[in-house]
Amino acid sequence: MEYVDLYLVHWPVPGKYLDTWKALVKIYEEGMVRAIGVSNFMEEHLDHLLEHSDIVPAVNQVELHPHLFPEALVEKCRREGIQVQAWSPLKQGQIPAIRELQEIGRKYGKTAAQVTLRWILQHGIATIPRSTRKEHMMENADIFDFYLTLGDMHRIDMMDRGERVGPDPRKI
Repeated sequence: MEYVDLYLVHWPVPGKYLDTWKALVKIYEEGMVRAIGVSNFMEEHLDHLLEHSDIVPAVNQVELHPHLFPEALVEKCRREGIQVQAWSPLKQGQIPAIRELQEIGRKYGKTAAQVTLRWILQHGIATIPRSTRKEHMMENADIFDFYLTLGDMHRIDMMDRGERVGPDPRKI
């Protein structure tokens, strides 16, 4: 293999992530990787990293779905030029059962999962939903023929409850 497209620091482990980042910067500068980024970094982790590095992460991959919308983090990443990528955008399969998302979906002839993925994209956030079933993969890809209204976007934004399905990066 000549290079890796993207290499991420997976967790902001205290006392470790800065050294890990410096190692990634080295292989980035040597051309072994095209881009480097982070996962699960909150604002304070990014601030610390940027204080000690001239290289800005290309990506910050974070848990993000309608029940966890870290708006301040998303805005910070935008200001710094960091692309946010959502992991667990369908809340580990819980999204299809959320009645409010089902109602919004009916307006567009779409599922709650499709509405959620469209909401994420309309926020300028990248996402790769995980699925092992072909029909879910096809459903997840069928989100480019509609746009959510500003009202529906706001309605979904307001669903944030701070609920995580994964560990809290501030408690690692």
